[in-house]
Amino acid sequence: MKSIRNFTFLALLLSVSLYSCKDRESSTSEENEADQYIAEVKDEYAPDSRVALFDIEARQEGDVYVLKGESNMPEAVSTLKQKLDAQKIAYNDSIALLPSADLEGKTEGVVKISVANLRSKPTHSAELVTQATMGMPVKVYKKDGGWYYIQTPEGYLAWVDYGGITPMTPQELSEWKATEKLIYLHTAGSSYEKPNEDSQVISDLVAGNVLELVGENRGFYEVKYPNEKTAFVKKEEAQAYEQWLTTLEPTGENLIATARDMMGVPYLWGGTSPKGVDCSGYTKTIFFLNGMVLPRDASQQIVAGQEIDSVKNFENLKAGDLLYFGRKATDTTSERIIHVGMWIGDNKFIHSMGEVHISNFDTTATDFDEYNYNRYLRTKRVLGTNDEKIIYLAQSDLFTEDNTDFKK
Repeated sequence: MKSIRNFTFLALLLSVSLYSCKDRESSTSEENEADQYIAEVKDEYAPDSRVALFDIEARQEGDVYVLKGESNMPEAVSTLKQKLDAQKIAYNDSIALLPSADLEGKTEGVVKISVANLRSKPTHSAELVTQATMGMPVKVYKKDGGWYYIQTPEGYLAWVDYGGITPMTPQELSEWKATEKLIYLHTAGSSYEKPNEDSQVISDLVAGNVLELVGENRGFYEVKYPNEKTAFVKKEEAQAYEQWLTTLEPTGENLIATARDMMGVPYLWGGTSPKGVDCSGYTKTIFFLNGMVLPRDASQQIVAGQEIDSVKNFENLKAGDLLYFGRKATDTTSERIIHVGMWIGDNKFIHSMGEVHISNFDTTATDFDEYNYNRYLRTKRVLGTNDEKIIYLAQSDLFTEDNTDFKK
C-alpha cells in the first residue's frame, strides 16, 4: 500500500514538474517583449525587404535584451530604441549600422562594366535578382570577400562582385559626376582601343551605358571608364549626355520605338539590359532609355502612375501604358502581381515572356493571347504623371553633379 502511495505521489510530482516546465518554456517564448516593437518598426520603415534593410532580432540574456543584426536606416534603429525606452525595456545595442566602417569611407560606387549582375547572396551561384548598367551610381554598404552589398538608385539591395563596380568615397563620386558624360544609345556594340573599329576591342557596350566624355577624334568619341581605362566609341552610336537630356521626348511613340529595338531579346530572370530581360526589367529598360527610372519589379512598378483600366476596356489605353497581370485577390488570398507589359496600340502590347514579343488582345484574332487576357488585372499610366516613385533624369543629378539647366 505504501509503495502505491509513493508511486502516486511521485507521479503527481512528476506531472506537476512537467507542467511547470512546459508552462515556463512557453511563457518564456511568449515574453519576448522586444519582438513586438521590432515588428512595428519593420512594418513602418522596411515593409519591402528588397529596398530596405532592417534585419534585427532581440535575444534575452537575464533581464536585458541584446539587439543584434544590421540596418541601413539609422532613423528606424533610433525609433526602435525610443519605443523600448518608452516601455522601460532594458537592452544592449549590438546593431550594426551600415555603411560598414570596414569600407574606409568608400561608401559610393559606379558600375564599371557594361552590365553588372546583382545577386541575392555574395556568391555567383546565388539568384540573379537584378542588373545595373555601366555608369550607374550605387550606394555601397558592406563587403564580404570579393563582394559588395549595394543599393541601386531605385532602392534595390543586392550583392555585386568586385569586378562590377569601382568603389568611391563621396568626394570621388562627386568628382566623377562633375565630368562631362556620354550615353551609349545603340542596342549593343563595342568600344575600341583606337578611333578605328578595326583596332582592339576594349569592352562591349549596351544601350544606357554612361561613360566620361573626354573628347572627339575622327568620327569617334574618346571616353573614360569609372576605373580610368580609356577607349573610343563610334559617334553615331552615342550622344553627349547633356545634349541627350535636352532632346528627350518620352512620348508613347518613342517608347514603342525603343521597345521594338529589343524585339527577340531572350527572357532572363533578373535581367534589365539588352543582354536579357525579365518582364519588369524590360519595361524598366524601355523607360530608362527615355529618361525615366522606374521601380524594379512589377509589384513595385504597379504602385506608380495613374490607374486607367481594370475591366478590360482597352479603348482607354494609350501607347506606353503599362499592363499588369497576375492573380486576383480572394477572400483568403491577396492580389499577386507577376507580370507586366507595355501597350503599343491596336489591341496589342509588347512584353518579355520567353523572349521580347508582341501579344494581341483582340479576341477575334488568330494570335489572340488568351492566357494573358485571362490573368489581366489592370493598366497604369506613368507618362505625364510626375510620380515621386519615378526618377526623371532631366530633373535628377544621378549621373551629373547638377542638372539644374535641364530641369523641367
